[in-house]
Amino acid sequence: MKKNIIITGGLGQNGQILINLLKKRKINLTIFYRNKKPQLQENSKVNFIKENLLTKKKLDVFFSKKKPDVVLHLAANNPAIGQNNYNKYFKENILATKNIFYSTYKANKKAKFIFCSSSQIFKKKRGIVNEKSKIFISSNYTKFRIKSDSIMIKYKKKEKIKYTNAILFNHDSKFRNTKFLFPRIVNGLINKQHLFLNSIIKENIYADFSHAEDICNGLYKIMFSTKNFDKIILSSGKCSSVNDIIKYIVFKNKIKINLNFGNSKFKKSLIGDNHLARKELNWYPKNNIYNAVNDLYKSKNT
Repeated sequence: MKKNIIITGGLGQNGQILINLLKKRKINLTIFYRNKKPQLQENSKVNFIKENLLTKKKLDVFFSKKKPDVVLHLAANNPAIGQNNYNKYFKENILATKNIFYSTYKANKKAKFIFCSSSQIFKKKRGIVNEKSKIFISSNYTKFRIKSDSIMIKYKKKEKIKYTNAILFNHDSKFRNTKFLFPRIVNGLINKQHLFLNSIIKENIYADFSHAEDICNGLYKIMFSTKNFDKIILSSGKCSSVNDIIKYIVFKNKIKINLNFGNSKFKKSLIGDNHLARKELNWYPKNNIYNAVNDLYKSKNT
């Protein structure tokens, strides 16, 4: 019997990559979206549903008919770098998460629910963190991530359900929303925005960056794994420099632009220990952030 799989926020970066992975399997795939019109409707294997996750009654009706086996919850309003008013993201995000979570288990107690969290939840801001590292509410955004997981892990312990919190570190691809850092950098390179690019270079940003295809391959493995992790980190496990990535794109594409790199010093960043995913899922990052940003540049510069 084919598994019924539902992905919320399925038209974002990760959703688009996962659709291509899941099309190869014999499953019934439903993608929930809210605003954007789907571009993949020609594929009869994918069922696109425009749904407001804030309306639980409608979700209950749909789920009772669909009886999902796996639900991957990607949908969330995520703030970009430089956006400080996180308060507007909190209430809707947590309500939508609770609705989709409880509708899932009301319809099928044996279902697997995967919630995607963020590296921002960790108290530590530099050095290596793992699934046992301390977390800390530093904003309404991290409050949503941490409180949601707390609600669902309590329900897991009580009801013995299959629930996993996948903690995702920074990841990008050609599908990345234009409000985020690397699409803005790529746009700056295409349009020769010297002032903007030099301001980014001056910040000398280091972080654990991955190719989104690697992260999505990890999510794919979690979806079909028989193991019931509470938390699992998906990350590159490395510290990468935004300045080095910019240099690479400029050199690789022979971009004629004068940028002031100076002598940037190495800065420690937060790095995700992906040992558990490597060991238990046999998952290994195969790509890197340099290729992701270069793919993004090529897709925008054609």
